[in-house]
Amino acid sequence: MTLIEKLQWRYATKKMHPTQAVPEEKVERILEATRLAATSSGLQPYELIVVKNAAIREKIKAIANGQSQITDGSHLLVFAAWDNYTAERINMMFDLTNSERNFTNEGWENYRKMLLKAYSARDAEVNFNHAARQAYIGVGTALIAAAEEAVDATPMEGFDPKALDDILGLKERGLRSVVLMPLGYRDAANDWLAPLKKIRRTTMNFVTRID
Repeated sequence: MTLIEKLQWRYATKKMHPTQAVPEEKVERILEATRLAATSSGLQPYELIVVKNAAIREKIKAIANGQSQITDGSHLLVFAAWDNYTAERINMMFDLTNSERNFTNEGWENYRKMLLKAYSARDAEVNFNHAARQAYIGVGTALIAAAEEAVDATPMEGFDPKALDDILGLKERGLRSVVLMPLGYRDAANDWLAPLKKIRRTTMNFVTRID
């Protein structure tokens, strides 16, 4: 299938086969695609937690409105954003860039100073919300990558973030959960959404061209 055909195929799966596990090589490619996703200033201000442990996923299901995909899927991705932009985190990414490229330049270092000044002046909640928006770019990339691998994925916001942070010990790591994404394979015979036509606005009502 072409990419467009794969995106037409994908949908937010409501019922997954609990006995059909996604091969690890497919999961690794989805994770790698997400790692390569765009982020503002290249800071990558979020992390991915991959949960396979059945007991932990049961706990997460309990604070996520009992959504069965969390336990029926074979892998659960948790997108967790930085709780704040700190000088340590910003410098880590700039230092990594300098090390990997094996050079520095004045413009890049001036940009580092600008970010350090601008981000440190902002409230932590403002910075978290900015980091969370970057995580959503990763969510979109992961959905496309999953479709490319013919793996079903369901993005979820319907959970208690503070409870999830406690379950996974995210606060101690300076992270806050943003989105859940179970990976698995659709149980089309028992999924009410599977046979329904995919609905999107027409191109005419969605795209504005300014030539």
